[in-house]
Amino acid sequence: IIAADNAKFALPEPRVGLAALAGGLQRLPRQIGLKPAMGMILTGRHVGAEEGMALGYVNAVVPQAELMDEARRWAEMILQCSPISIRTSKNVVMQGLDQLDLEGAIKDSRALPSVKELMNSADFEEGPAAFAEKRKPQWQGK
Repeated sequence: IIAADNAKFALPEPRVGLAALAGGLQRLPRQIGLKPAMGMILTGRHVGAEEGMALGYVNAVVPQAELMDEARRWAEMILQCSPISIRTSKNVVMQGLDQLDLEGAIKDSRALPSVKELMNSADFEEGPAAFAEKRKPQWQGK
């Protein structure tokens, strides 16, 4: 998350007799830990961008006027990476969140189709070769 310095985040549903049943109650504790998440969830309090960064769910805080430039900068950094590596990394992270046991998550990740696809990809060979040859990799995304 890239946030403007004036951004506010909250799960305000308890203040109006509801609960954040669209996934916020499950995602927030996984991202910032149980106690900070419960503090936000049970009070419905708003958290500013800087506190969100300190809690670990905001990656960068910039002035409102610089928000799109910062988002483009992050997008460009991601685009410099292998598309298949990005796809596989996202897949492994999300699958790992379903595991309670770290060792099990690591072991199970090796069997994921996306990991096998990555390991058999041209990008898997291109990255280390480009690094060794001190050149920019030419990603194929396959």
